[in-house]
Amino acid sequence: MSSSGVTSSSRPGRWGLAVKLFTTLVLLGATAVMVTGVLGYFRARDALEKAVFDQLAAARQIKARQVETYFRTIHAELRLLATSKMVVEATREFRIAIDKLDRAGAPPELRQKVGDWYAENFIPEMTRILGREPALSDYLPVGGAPYYLQYHYIAANPNPGERRKLLDDANDGSEYTKLHAIYHPLMRAAATTVGFFDFMMADPKSGRLIYTVQKEVDFTTSLQFGPYRRSNVAAAVARCAETADRSAVCLEDFAPYAPSGGAPIAFMGAPVIDEGVVIGVLVAQLSNEEIDNVVTGGRRWRQEGFGDTGEAYLVGPDHLVRSGPRAFYENQEGYFAELKSVGTSDEEIAAIQRYGTPVLHQRVDTKATRAALAGVEGTGEIIGYRGVPTLASWGPLEIPGVKWGLVAKIDTAEAFAPIARLRQDLLIVGGLALLVVAATAAWLSRALLGPLRELTAGVRRFAAGDYGASVPVRTRDEIGQLCLAFNGMVADLSQKNVVIENKNRENEELLLNVLPAPIANRLRGGEHSIADGFAEVTVAFADLVGFTALTAEMPPQEVVTFLNGLFTRFDVAANDLGIEKIKTVGDAYMAVCGLPVPVANHAERMVRMAIRMVHITREHAMQHNVSMKLRVGVNSGPVVAGVIGKSKYIYDLWGDTVNLASRMESGSVPDAVQVTRAVYEQLKDQFVFEPRGAIEVKGKGKVEAWLLRL
Repeated sequence: MSSSGVTSSSRPGRWGLAVKLFTTLVLLGATAVMVTGVLGYFRARDALEKAVFDQLAAARQIKARQVETYFRTIHAELRLLATSKMVVEATREFRIAIDKLDRAGAPPELRQKVGDWYAENFIPEMTRILGREPALSDYLPVGGAPYYLQYHYIAANPNPGERRKLLDDANDGSEYTKLHAIYHPLMRAAATTVGFFDFMMADPKSGRLIYTVQKEVDFTTSLQFGPYRRSNVAAAVARCAETADRSAVCLEDFAPYAPSGGAPIAFMGAPVIDEGVVIGVLVAQLSNEEIDNVVTGGRRWRQEGFGDTGEAYLVGPDHLVRSGPRAFYENQEGYFAELKSVGTSDEEIAAIQRYGTPVLHQRVDTKATRAALAGVEGTGEIIGYRGVPTLASWGPLEIPGVKWGLVAKIDTAEAFAPIARLRQDLLIVGGLALLVVAATAAWLSRALLGPLRELTAGVRRFAAGDYGASVPVRTRDEIGQLCLAFNGMVADLSQKNVVIENKNRENEELLLNVLPAPIANRLRGGEHSIADGFAEVTVAFADLVGFTALTAEMPPQEVVTFLNGLFTRFDVAANDLGIEKIKTVGDAYMAVCGLPVPVANHAERMVRMAIRMVHITREHAMQHNVSMKLRVGVNSGPVVAGVIGKSKYIYDLWGDTVNLASRMESGSVPDAVQVTRAVYEQLKDQFVFEPRGAIEVKGKGKVEAWLLRL
């Protein structure tokens, strides 16, 4: 009987193993469901992303071809007109007629009337556009013919401004008017047919616009000496006047054009050649409206598949848009609010409002625009000009004479909205699965034997910090043996835990004295090589002026005590402002703000730290009755930070930003804070700075610097 009893009591219970096997199978099944769901989610996301990028690339390529075709068409039509007999004869005859009027001059009373018309009609419009009243003399024409013809065709024109082109005969009896009555209806019809905003003829010798269809204030003015000598039309005429090649076409990019009310205007010129000699330049004035209509799809973004946030836009080499952003047309109030939110300058916003268009006034400098202007096609997720994640396709346009990039984009949130719904559905299914697993676990917890529950309770007590916890050993099966092992482990760990905690506490304090808390945590997490790049931080160097001479006769203990007291106060100030002390070298103190945890106002915090350091140094010097001043240098920019060393760690910074901050300190003046342009530009509205001009910096040459007024 005794033998039989021993055998029964020592036999392992099989119910526990069965439950464990069942639980394992359930968990494996749940894992399989989760893995399948996750894989399905990511594959669906990748497929949708590819489809969106393909659609954006296709839309961009179509619009690029449309814009390129538009310019090729204008090119061909302009060349055809420039070689026509009508244009050649009109150019020759208009030149002769203009010369006659120049020699005849214009009466003073006629000049006065033209000046009065400018003052009443043109100057107020320019004042509204420029935001200031320009001088009347800056825009008045030069020469007798311009005054004469502008009076008859502009000032005395019976038609309103936008319909001046309807006047064929000014009835002044001049030779020019007779020619105008013959050629103007033909020229006006040609401009309307091919879609030119204006159609001009220029004399390459004088640079004068001897004929225009629209009769704006550039009519008969000189592009060499007049108010528009620096305009893009002057550049187009000058280029075409130098070549007798009938196939030559000179295209000048869009720019605000004063005669057209500051609207964005491009000019395409073609030489008018007679017997191998350039006798004129035929110029087409191109409005931005045609290109804007192509790129925006007639402002039918939803019909073109761009959804609620998608669009396409053009940018030029100056990163200014050549077509209007969607938000400008759909919601101007929200558009201007977004511009403010992403840091657009008030001057840029005011220019858009004055000119009534973002074209040539809104700057878009993103990864996509930079790549497109560099001639690179591509797709990817970027931060758009509105400051939100965006899926985009970009590429250059092939238009001789201009360097443009085209971007088609849609907000990532809208593009991935179906994936968000799929993720929600998967979370619901996953939640139901978790409920099933929880119900199974509850059943298992009720079905397990009492010793297992007691063991679990003991483990929990131990995990909660009760290092004297123990559990009764009621069986000799696997659970009983586990209880015995647990009790032995608890007894052993209880003895060792005190020692370990004391050591850990000591190590923690030592590590945090050497390294920032996030870096220390990463080291404890197993990272062996820590090096990070930070795009924007602020670094400060401080140095005690005359400290070496001051402490030359002091005992070593007093030197250390004096310096420790001062730097301890620096440390307290740094901790209050969220600034990380990097190191001290002798009487020099180095700190940084913006890492390892980035902060938005790192420059402001560091300057306030510098101010405190100067005041603390003054107080410390007064308390110890010594003469001592602090010199501080501050700079902002990118750095590389990392941990070096194996047996003795040190967290340090490297980069040009650090070097320049050190040079700012060494080149500063005692009892002052010297900053670079990068810091000045960020804080010039918050602090008062005094410019020092360009100072000599070792390894840099001349560098601008400012002193903070304390």
